[in-house]
Amino acid sequence: MSRTTRERIVAEALRLFADRGYAATSVAEIEAAAGLSPGAGGLYRHFPSKQEVLAAAVRERIERTRHQVDATLAESEQFKSKPLDLRLRMTCHAGISKMREEQDLIRVLFRDLDQFPHLVADLRDGVVNPLYEGIASWLSTQPEFQGRDEDWEAIAAILGGSVVNYWLANESLYETPVKTDERRFAAAWARLAMGLLNQN
Repeated sequence: MSRTTRERIVAEALRLFADRGYAATSVAEIEAAAGLSPGAGGLYRHFPSKQEVLAAAVRERIERTRHQVDATLAESEQFKSKPLDLRLRMTCHAGISKMREEQDLIRVLFRDLDQFPHLVADLRDGVVNPLYEGIASWLSTQPEFQGRDEDWEAIAAILGGSVVNYWLANESLYETPVKTDERRFAAAWARLAMGLLNQN
């Protein structure tokens, strides 16, 4: 399915912001990357400013994340008969995939979003917190944990934070920590999660 001009502008702008930085990316460069005539004002027919393009990218990711969390929680019902270790490994891989999917936005977040504190707040409340809340909800509804009185949100922060750190280390250092590939990381993540959560 082909993207609309507006969608192309948002996607290409985010890619350029991630590669070059927000301030170093011109409107004309965004227009050229999106297939518009550079400098002809095509971007302004869809957005009032370059900043609004960035805000649109954040809003799009918020909406996509909301749908993904809802869909993932609904789909997880069909896997409840699978072994807990397998379900945990699947969850870990899904978290790493989500980080990979949002890599451009994450790069912009660390590089430029301190200029736009309202967008940081939108990302925190619309993307980051819902993901951690989704992990907490998923854990609390697994059959093995029914009736357990646990601080699921804190546990989700620990487990989710380790996935974030694993991905960020690979991105910033160009190598996973101690060369641990994703399969090994997910297996160890699941074992630690089971050990933590199986304590009485």
